[in-house]
Amino acid sequence: MQIPQPLIDLIASGSHAHLVTMNKDGSTHVTVVWVGVEDGEIVAGHLPRNQKVRNIERDSRVVLSLEADTLSSYGLREYAVVYGTARITEGGAAALLQKLAYVYMGPGVKFPPMENPPPGYITRIRVERVEGVGPWVTRS
Repeated sequence: MQIPQPLIDLIASGSHAHLVTMNKDGSTHVTVVWVGVEDGEIVAGHLPRNQKVRNIERDSRVVLSLEADTLSSYGLREYAVVYGTARITEGGAAALLQKLAYVYMGPGVKFPPMENPPPGYITRIRVERVEGVGPWVTRS
């Protein structure tokens, strides 16, 4: 599915995303990631080949949860839950993280804060459905 513009706007606002992946034993693994949108996919960068990267390489099912700063008509915090299929590509993580650092940390910051960071990995998530409470949810 095409990512709804209100969800793109939520992502661009710097809302932290909780990324859920599946461990080898079937249990869930949750971590906070910075996210952006590129070429119709949600992207996140990772320098090491950590647990979330290994999990996605083995099982492509993922869920992202993002909390908005807005309130629903009931006065509750709006949020998005994104279900999708992810793939891992090698390289480009440092450049993506630098771009996202401007959103999450502010202008002029250097991230990763090291010389010659490793090429890392990029998670690319194809959105299959969006749930939650907010303008990004489209129900028929």
